[in-house]
Amino acid sequence: MSTRIAIDMDEVLADTLAKHLAMYNLEHGDSLTKRDLEGKKIYEAVRADRSERVREYPRAKDFFRDIPVMPGSKDILPLLLDHYEIFITTAAMEFPTSFAAKYEWIKDHFPFFPDSHIVFCGDKSIIAADFLIDDNARHFERFSGQGLLFSAPHNVFETRYPRLNSWQDVRMRFL
Repeated sequence: MSTRIAIDMDEVLADTLAKHLAMYNLEHGDSLTKRDLEGKKIYEAVRADRSERVREYPRAKDFFRDIPVMPGSKDILPLLLDHYEIFITTAAMEFPTSFAAKYEWIKDHFPFFPDSHIVFCGDKSIIAADFLIDDNARHFERFSGQGLLFSAPHNVFETRYPRLNSWQDVRMRFL
């Protein structure tokens, strides 16, 4: 069996935070940036009276439909497929209305990616892979393979796992 790599969608393939920030800044006339979020989630960085509203954005059916693609992912993912068994794994159960939008997003940006290797789940410990590239360290706690933390503002202070800062780092690690 070849080496299996599970790759998270949000904040690894998709720049979900960019969409979240754009919605927040438009709705509130603010200019919050990724730098303002170092070490915290967006709902922790906004005024308390706006926090619950910000948490609701991803619950909209179309939120995940038009998220920007992470730089480098479109070029490097096909190369990984030539050498490894790759799965896109997304904890979609956190936002059950997201299934269709996430699937359509993947097919729009990575049309070559096989449906059989797209995994919508809750607890990622169920994933049988050698590596999991994810921005959330909580997914590594019960994962049986090696967790690789993909850098995002909210995880800048996490030090327990090897880190990949960009898709170029993914390329260097696996190709």
